[in-house]
Amino acid sequence: MTDTEKKFLQARDRIKERKARTRRLIQEGAVLEKVLLEVQVVAVSELDEYLSHRLTGNGENGG
Repeated sequence: MTDTEKKFLQARDRIKERKARTRRLIQEGAVLEKVLLEVQVVAVSELDEYLSHRLTGNGENGG
């Protein structure tokens, strides 16, 4: 196998991995929005903190 072929296969594998990750993230986000409807109105920049509070029971809505 030539160097070019190896690089091509590596690039193809990276693309497959990236597409699989993107699909997984989209699916997880959809589940999150389905279970916690209120996350649809939370800004992305605030989502981490919101979920941390919500899931640990420290938020104003409890847990």
